[in-house]
Amino acid sequence: MSPATSGTVHVRNYIDGKWTDSATASSSLDPATGEELGTFADGGADEARAAIDAARRAFETADWSRNRDLRAQALFEMADRMADRRDELVGLLSKENGKILPEAALEVDLTISKIRYYGALALTEAGRAAEVKPGLYSMTLRQAAGVAGVIAPWNSPVILSVRSFAPALAAGCTVVLKLPGQTALTNNLLYEIVDATTSLPKGVFNAFTESGSTGARLIVADPGVDVISYTGSTKVGRGIMADAAQHLKGMSLELGGKTPMIVFDDADLDVAVPVLAKAITTFTGQFCMTGSRVLAQRGVADELRTRLSAALEAVRVGPGDDPASDMGPLIDRANAERVDQFVADAAAYAKVLVRGGLVSDGPLAAGAFVRPGLVEVDDVSRPIVQQEVFGPVATFEIFDDEADAVARANATEFGLAASVWTRDVDRPLRVGRELEAGTVWANTWAVIVDQMEEGGFKQSGVGRLNGVRALEEFQEIKHVVHPAPRRT
Repeated sequence: MSPATSGTVHVRNYIDGKWTDSATASSSLDPATGEELGTFADGGADEARAAIDAARRAFETADWSRNRDLRAQALFEMADRMADRRDELVGLLSKENGKILPEAALEVDLTISKIRYYGALALTEAGRAAEVKPGLYSMTLRQAAGVAGVIAPWNSPVILSVRSFAPALAAGCTVVLKLPGQTALTNNLLYEIVDATTSLPKGVFNAFTESGSTGARLIVADPGVDVISYTGSTKVGRGIMADAAQHLKGMSLELGGKTPMIVFDDADLDVAVPVLAKAITTFTGQFCMTGSRVLAQRGVADELRTRLSAALEAVRVGPGDDPASDMGPLIDRANAERVDQFVADAAAYAKVLVRGGLVSDGPLAAGAFVRPGLVEVDDVSRPIVQQEVFGPVATFEIFDDEADAVARANATEFGLAASVWTRDVDRPLRVGRELEAGTVWANTWAVIVDQMEEGGFKQSGVGRLNGVRALEEFQEIKHVVHPAPRRT
């Protein structure tokens, strides 16, 4: 970080192994107060062009794509450098993004392990070989796709960027990363960690921060980028897929979600209720897997309604870096007002159980604070059921039997995740098989592991990240045929 003006932190972009400024500077704001935390070089088409050119040059001239030992070494070193600055990264992420400290720590700690996982995978990945006919040898080789364009969001900028660029690097790709302006200071610390990774060759990793989308659009459209990995909204994802189709680029998209949390009559509510409350409020509901739909079987609905409402009303809202806070602010005031309006509009067609809403008085009024909300609704076609709120608001819906639960759960365009709560050991598999979701949890929520794939059905995305499949998203498969010389 470098000072732009007296007392102000100014951060820059990282392209071709150098720190670069931009023609425009913008401000990073504290979502808890609305005050400026610092300024950043606000990138765009020029920065994207320079980053693409550097990544292309590094891919074509360095031996990065063919040297798996080097790739593993660089990723292991990167994980060590992040571990060295772990506490600093946690504190900055909490301050700038609004996450409460335990959630910021969770994000960073999971990121460190993920980098190490892909360092190991760089060494273990292999192709296949066989003598398919007498004297005819055939093999498949996995090769890096080329330059990977990664576009990640502000809600979890550290882990969601690494979730894409770590497997890209492990596969042998070079990277162009675009991160959003809302988390510019956190982005910069991530860039510094990469810069401190001395075994990573110049130009292999390039990153810029952008408050708009001009640079991101160039990454998607430019023929010098071979594969795109995007995490964000379904609406933007559709546009990215259309633009990238001009060059038939490889694509992985993890998009929106509307996670149903299905609670059967035989569920253990002592276990379920605290997790359901956290599923609604973790990351202030700014999470693609937020438990935004609570489906209660009729026999348990009254008790669950009462207990969950009480749990949400007891949530302590405050700054992310205040140890007393249960839930921090949203990313900015505009989003807080948008989420509050969702609940206000729902009152016309649904029963508001917990109003929650915008904090408009007291010491928190200057920030982007909302209290969690719960809305009971019967008609699954209503906007609060069908649209991603991206805030700490959930619907409460009642179902009669398994078939009714599955029909309700599958009634949206989304299919990222779901959760089933029951004491019946067979029911999670039986119901889970029918759910249109990429991840189904039994009696838990948001358990994600590096070794297993993650992604969505339907409009929640294409492709998979995490696990071995994530590496394959950044590779091409080449079939090599080698006839043995004939004996003379």
